[in-house]
Amino acid sequence: MTPNPDRLYELLPVIYRQRDAEQNYPLRDFLRVLSEQVNLVEADIAQLYENWFIETAQDWAVPYIGDLIGYRPVHEAGQPGDVTTAQGKQRNKILIPRREVANTIGYRRRKGTLALLELLANDVAGWPARAVEFYKLLGWTQALNHLRPMRGQTVDLRRGGALDRLNQPFDELGHTVDVRRIDSRHSQGRNNIPSVGVFVWRLKAYSVTQTSAYCREEAGPHCFTFSVLGNDTPLYTHAVRETNPTDIAGEMNLPVPIRRRAFDARKTDYYGAGKSMKIWLGTRDGKREPLPVSRIIPADLTGWVYTPPRGYVAVDPVLGRIAFPPRHLPKYGVWVSYYYGFSADIGGGEYDRALSHPPTHTRYAVGTGEKLKRLSDALAIWRKEQPEHAVIEITDSGVYVEPVVVDLAEHQTLQIRAANRKRPIIRLLDWQTDLPDSLSVILAPDSHFTLDGILLTGRGMQVRGATNEDDQPLTNGGAGVTIRHSTLVPGWSLHGDCAPHRPSEPSLEMINAPACVTIDHSIVGAVRIVMDTVREDPLPVHVFDSVIDATRADNDALCGPAGHLAHAVATIARSTVIGCVCLHALELAEDSIFMGTVGVGRRQIGCVRFSYVTPGSRTPRRYHCQPDLVEAAVVSETDKAHERLRVRPQFNSVRYGTPTYCQLALSCAEEIRRGAEDEAEMGVFHDLYQPHREANLRARLDEFTPAEMNAGIIFAS
Repeated sequence: MTPNPDRLYELLPVIYRQRDAEQNYPLRDFLRVLSEQVNLVEADIAQLYENWFIETAQDWAVPYIGDLIGYRPVHEAGQPGDVTTAQGKQRNKILIPRREVANTIGYRRRKGTLALLELLANDVAGWPARAVEFYKLLGWTQALNHLRPMRGQTVDLRRGGALDRLNQPFDELGHTVDVRRIDSRHSQGRNNIPSVGVFVWRLKAYSVTQTSAYCREEAGPHCFTFSVLGNDTPLYTHAVRETNPTDIAGEMNLPVPIRRRAFDARKTDYYGAGKSMKIWLGTRDGKREPLPVSRIIPADLTGWVYTPPRGYVAVDPVLGRIAFPPRHLPKYGVWVSYYYGFSADIGGGEYDRALSHPPTHTRYAVGTGEKLKRLSDALAIWRKEQPEHAVIEITDSGVYVEPVVVDLAEHQTLQIRAANRKRPIIRLLDWQTDLPDSLSVILAPDSHFTLDGILLTGRGMQVRGATNEDDQPLTNGGAGVTIRHSTLVPGWSLHGDCAPHRPSEPSLEMINAPACVTIDHSIVGAVRIVMDTVREDPLPVHVFDSVIDATRADNDALCGPAGHLAHAVATIARSTVIGCVCLHALELAEDSIFMGTVGVGRRQIGCVRFSYVTPGSRTPRRYHCQPDLVEAAVVSETDKAHERLRVRPQFNSVRYGTPTYCQLALSCAEEIRRGAEDEAEMGVFHDLYQPHREANLRARLDEFTPAEMNAGIIFAS
């Protein structure tokens, strides 16, 4: 197949082309139309050929290839989705993984081996794993003729490293027998002769490349944190896959938090270029000089008590802290690269994401290696040139400390976005004493502003509608704001323990801006909608696969001023809302969690489906929601209260900045963990399809585990 539109015309003899030219090319125009259909037929034939192979086949063909080799999907994981929808295609990729179908025959050949269980977890569920035979950890009396000195050792209190790993995936100490079954769904046991544990890691390790460290001035000018927000965060291992498929995964092969003793014992494996962490110091001439590993001292910096000697730098990987000698401070800045843990690709980060922009647009590149070094320089040029469609793209993961004010003209669009696989930070400070210092956007009629891949801290984002000379708001029909794969830090900024600095302040404020608001794959704080004059049409708000976090369940998450009803109509799908929602109308809410009361003015509009709604809420009609379903199954008020408490969502953490932020706890009720329409979990991590992954993996472990052995899944994160 070739893109040349004259491919058929060029096959004709020259005499026919000459005569066609004399008649103004009617034959050429006809053959161009015919070539389009020929290209379609050839593309279809080529795709049919590619569908013969699992590596190149389309998603719909994967089950058919699996059927040829006897692959059977796991019905306990759920029924396949609709292949005509994006959501259904994503679900089918989890239910019938391409990698598992490709390796099915290899699995059968290696059936009964321990390393196969790790491979199954990675291919079937997409989770890195470590398999452990627990009979090797049993403390038992050994025969003198067949001693195993390294198996089932008793506890030696002088071995701090072994004590760190106690009851962890890398445990090596002896245990007494646990008679409970490891595959029990009620009370899981571990240490028994037939027990094999498959530890899986659901959290991923995300990279941060050459970003500024944060100086904790309240602790001292020599105290720094890896996190640019100033909070303590554990550093994660940059996992490297095992070179031999028969090897069992170790700490360097899995996305695990770095222990202090492990960092001390294997410092060169964790520190350096292309590894888990690295530190740069600024020089007088503006360059960045890497800190050699010989100057790094692993230390416990709890309370900032430890002070490193002159010429050395102390690093605490558990808290993500750096300490310099108090009399030898870094004068020209500190930059760091490291890995942090999180559940999914939301909120922005150095992960792959698709970029979108108008076909014709003007691009302004900002970054360390670009002509424009500051965001304000790009905005100044944009204001001068005034292109109709513009994109300001930040090409590094640096920190930009500068005020940002965007004033859009009519029919004008602007994107401020991060380049793919970058995570820049815009830090707003208290620049003015008499005016707010938020990221300010003024929308004219039919204009649109997009924030894509940016982490905004220090202040929030304020969007206003344009006004005329008499300061009267204009009719902003068609205007819009999109926040995509970005984070507007809840509470503006964080303390060291991830507590918010300003828990009651909104992260997004819409003031007299009748524009459509879209929040997609993002984490934002409270959203406040202020309208001085009520419009006929409410403000449309669309929230997809995102977190709206007001920092507390009784704070206002999506409301008007002072907790009043916002003149807005919302669509919320696959999201987690922490705080109260007060709206004119809720057009649709599905597969979501509302950890605060919901108040809607017009209940006859819209629907709430397959969601958790806090009791006492006023909503449109509800369908298959909790705790409505469990309350309907009991009669007495005591039982109803018990059921309401049982199904209330439980999270591992509700503080932004922690690795398990908004992750449902294992103790959370099954009605929430599998309460969405497609039996996935409710909330922002719906599209991970973790219940389906778990069901798939359990079935495959039962299939490939040897007789008389029991394999169980143990969630390490």
